[in-house]
Amino acid sequence: MYEAMITNAWLAAHTKSIKVGSLVLCDALRHPAVLARQAVSLDHASNGRFELGIGWGSYTNDFSHFGVGPAEPRNRVQRLRETLQILKSLWAGDTVNFEGQFHQLHGAAQLPRPLSQIPIVIGGAGPKTLALVREFANWWNLDVRHLDKCEGDKFAQLRSQIGNARVSIQEMVAYVPQASNRAGVTSAAMRRFHRSRPVIGTGPELAEHFRRRAAQGIERVYTWFCDFGQPETLAGFGADVIRHLDTACGSP
Repeated sequence: MYEAMITNAWLAAHTKSIKVGSLVLCDALRHPAVLARQAVSLDHASNGRFELGIGWGSYTNDFSHFGVGPAEPRNRVQRLRETLQILKSLWAGDTVNFEGQFHQLHGAAQLPRPLSQIPIVIGGAGPKTLALVREFANWWNLDVRHLDKCEGDKFAQLRSQIGNARVSIQEMVAYVPQASNRAGVTSAAMRRFHRSRPVIGTGPELAEHFRRRAAQGIERVYTWFCDFGQPETLAGFGADVIRHLDTACGSP
């Protein structure tokens, strides 16, 4: 796949209103001082439309393939904490002296500052990750597979641990433009992404699905299209789903 920050720059240059960001950058692959400057550059270039999605790295093959560390989960979480602390300090315009386990900064400073607050998106459901969400994030992104496994009041218990962060999910979607297309769309979606349990439906069916998500407390859905977002799919989804959703449903 393409490099995330360069892709965000391209998307920002070719759009005027949509927010741009990634789900999610792997912390271990970027030094926080470099990431801080990249984020501010995108923030200015997009006129405030960039959001920073970042995580401590759940795809463990990245660490062995590219020779980066730390590989142990508890250390990855600690490294991300340090990164978030440094980002916040540099973005505030402070002169940063930082002595951490993984990062050391001495008299570091960066200008310009962000146009306003750059939103931070952190994904995950473990207690240490939730603590990072509570302390640093504007958005908590929960894998829909975890959401659908939540029983009883477990989701409410998780939400109680994230402070003021808002809730988003990512969900695989197979849009059916007409009822006669359902069999073909379903077959292709299940062949490609059966492990992700995609949501399959016509415009009205998907709109109702997202209304139910909103009733669960989900304010934003990142939709991943099973046909890789063909132009006609995006146009149809916009006309048949997004346009008919109530504003209370958030931003699909």
